[in-house]
Formats: sequence, structure tokens, C-alpha cells
Amino acid sequence: MPEVIDKPSCELTLRFFLFNSVGYLNLSRNEGMSLLTLSVSVHGLKPPPCHQANVDDCKKASTLQLAVFFGALYTLAVGTGGTKPNISTIGADQFDDFHHREKAQKLSFFNWWMFSIFFGTLFANTVLVYIQDNVGWALGYGLPTLGLVISVLIFLAGTPFYRHRVPAGSPFTRMATVIVAAIRKWKVPLPGDPKELYELDLEEYAKKGKFRIDSTPTLRFLSKAAVKTGPTDPWMLCSVTQVEETKQMLRMIPVLVATFVPSTMIAQIHTLFVKQGTTLDRHLGSFKIPPASLAGFVTISMLISVVLYDRFFVPIMKKWTKNPRGITLLQRMGIGLVLHIIIMITASLIERHRLSVAREHGLVENGGQLPLTIFILLPQFVLMGTADAFLEVAKIEFFYDQAPESMKSLGTSYSTTSLGIGNFLSSFLLSTVADITKKHGHEGWILNNLNKSHLDYYYAFFAILNFLNFIFFLVVIKFYVYKAEVSDSLHALTEELKVMRLKASNQEESRA
Repeated sequence: MPEVIDKPSCELTLRFFLFNSVGYLNLSRNEGMSLLTLSVSVHGLKPPPCHQANVDDCKKASTLQLAVFFGALYTLAVGTGGTKPNISTIGADQFDDFHHREKAQKLSFFNWWMFSIFFGTLFANTVLVYIQDNVGWALGYGLPTLGLVISVLIFLAGTPFYRHRVPAGSPFTRMATVIVAAIRKWKVPLPGDPKELYELDLEEYAKKGKFRIDSTPTLRFLSKAAVKTGPTDPWMLCSVTQVEETKQMLRMIPVLVATFVPSTMIAQIHTLFVKQGTTLDRHLGSFKIPPASLAGFVTISMLISVVLYDRFFVPIMKKWTKNPRGITLLQRMGIGLVLHIIIMITASLIERHRLSVAREHGLVENGGQLPLTIFILLPQFVLMGTADAFLEVAKIEFFYDQAPESMKSLGTSYSTTSLGIGNFLSSFLLSTVADITKKHGHEGWILNNLNKSHLDYYYAFFAILNFLNFIFFLVVIKFYVYKAEVSDSLHALTEELKVMRLKASNQEESRA
């Protein structure tokens, strides 16, 4: 059962752990959004309006204005990077792994967690985008700022009712001590029997409500950190459980790497996909659809897919596989990766059709709007939402589930790290491909004028990249071993303790 801190004896620890990790970072997001709202509202903090046809003729933003704007973005990034893995972890920790009903409910938690996240995204991609385009940026940023203030108040009000895990120290320090100890003893041979390695008594783990992890044959070099050589310095000798926790975090890194490419694909939603939309007919009767609002179809697709997955797909698959999740988390991720290949093939074919229409109507050179509805882009947006329902939900659940009990937040941060690296990788690939394809007198694949560009080639390149990444993923999962269930491990620990106590009792009786 999730361990609850004794409030009278650990009040300062609880306050530091909760408010400084999640509450402070939530406030950081609030401050970032507040500063962003001011940067588009206060006269001295925003550049003067520009009505020139050529934006290069507009008055540039001052150093102060740029500093406030980018300062707000970076503050927001710090807050978001801290709150996302922590809040989802706290949410999952509210379910008791040793209670049958709660354990079953926890299997659906991340489905509905992502559902709520994307529900908010739907509001942002539709209502907020419309307000920003047609009313103003001040109100467009002011509304989410108000929403963040309300979320902080709700978080603070609910804090006394949450289940809180006892702080276990920095996971980076625990992992670093294992790696350093293993390196310092790299010449020391491993014993033939893993029971000869250093480990704490079962009673020690039982007192703390934790469980012991047995030694595994993977990443054997790290097991040297638990070889007894005399010194008991923590940077020279670590318990087998601590070594195995480090192994669990390191074993997930190849899976993390396999998620970088699909995270790069997600970045296309708000960049090239939207830019494609600006070249198409966006009218729906008298209403003009903002190109960025197309991302709302990703969200709608994802919301529908999550409900169908949780309510229909899982029950059906459970009957066949006997797996409480229907299919394994890695299998779910694999389906998402396959969908990403299909998405980029679809996007390439649609873009080829768009370019053919541009040529037919003589709109290649002037980059004019095509007599083609924006809804031809719908398939790639809808498929992206379906892929998210498989890959993105499975990704965050996998990294949470497979992380050691004392490193859940770090495990969940792998998911957000994947998205961050995917955005950087997207920018790198875009600039690199644009530069390479311009060499030797060629016009290049990616130009400001999309009607002269070759995004169809670029998307085909992404399809190949996704296929190669899928092959890499298959190799990774072939050698991946899931960690044991927590409840099963603690049950085994309890049984082992009973046997040990029984033996000790029998020995005392025989001596008497």
C-alpha cells in the first residue's frame, strides 16, 4: 500500500516534497503565463502594430520586449517540464497496488489521464486559437493564465487528501553511486553465487514498506557495485536492490531512444501540417477556419480512440491474451509506431496531390491559395490522433510502470524528455534537409513557398525514417525483460519473511 507520511513527525518534509516539487513548478508555469500575457497586453512590453505587406519593413521588437517574451517562454518551459512528470506520478500513486480493485482501476488511469490532457488541448486548439486570431492575444493568453491559477488553488486544496510517498532521496545520486562503485571495482570478479553480493536484511525492507529486488543477469558490470571488498562507503558498496533499480532505469533508455522519431512526427502537427493548411481554401460557409485549429482533429481523434480502446479493445483482447491490459505496453507502442509510418505515407500522397493542383492552376511561382478544401489534410490529422492513443498513452504508462518504486517521477520524465528531444530533432532535420537539398543548384525540398517545395519527398523521407525506427524498436523489445509486479514482489517478500521466522523459531525450540 502506498506509504503515507506521518504528518506530525514529517510536516516539514511533506511541505518541501510536495510544494517545492509540484506546487512551486505549477506556480512557475503560472508566472510564465502571466508574463506572457503581459508581453502581449502592456503597451511598453509589446512591439507596435504592423500593417505592412512585408514584415521586414515593420519596426523590430526592442531588447526589453524580446527579453520579457522569451523569459516568459523559458519560465513556462521550466514549470511544464517539472509538473508534467510529477503530477501524473502523483495521480498514479493514488491507486493501491495491493488492493485488487484499485490495482485494476490503475490499469485505465493513464488512458483517462491523457484523455483529460487532450480535452484541454482541444479547447486550446479550437476556442483559444479562434480568440487569438479574431479577438486578440491578450485574451487568448489571459484565459489559460486564469485556468492555471484555478488549477494551483485546486492542487493546494486537495494536498491534505492525497497519498504521499516518503521521499527516498535523489534518484540521480542513487544511480551515480552504483555506477561509480562499479567503475571503481571494474577489476573485481563477480561471485558465482548472486547471494554472495551485498544486500540488506529482509527486515530492513519490511520496516520501510519496501521490497527487495533479486539480482538479474542483465548489465552484469553494474553488479560489481554490490561485491563485498571491505569498505562500506556508499560510493564503494551498494545493495543488490539499489543496483537493480539502476539497471531498471538504464534498461528503459533504448526504448526511450525508439520514441524520439515518433515525437519528431508529432512536432509536424503544429509546423508543416499547419503551414500546408495556409495554402488551402479554409472557408466553411461564411466561417474561415484558422489553420492551427486543424490540430483539434488530432485531439478529437485521440479522445474517441482512447474511449474505444479502453471500453472495447481491452475487454476483447483480455479474453484472448489473458493480459489485464489486453496487450502489453510495448505491443501497444509498436502499433503506434506502425501508424506513424502510415501517417507519413498518407501525408506524402496528399501533398503530392496538393502540388499537382498547384501546377494545374499555375499557382507554383506566386504561392497563391489553391482551390482545394483544407479538409483534404484531415486523414493525416485523424491518424495522428489514433497513433497518440496507442503510442503516447503507452509511453507514459510504460516509463511509470517499469521505473523502480522510488524513481517513478524520473521514469515518467522519460516521456516528456522524448517529446522535448523530438522537437529539437524536428528543427535539426528540417534545417539539415533544407540545406542539403539546396546544394548543386537545386531549389530544395523546403522553401517559404510551399507550392514550389517538395514536402511530399520530405514526408516520404519521414516514412522511411519511421520504418527504420520500427525495426530498431523490434530489436530493442526482443531483449527487454519486464520488471516483476510490485504486489507480487511484496507478497513473495512476506512469504519469505514468514519462512525465515518459522525457521528461527524452530531453531530456538531445538536448542531449548
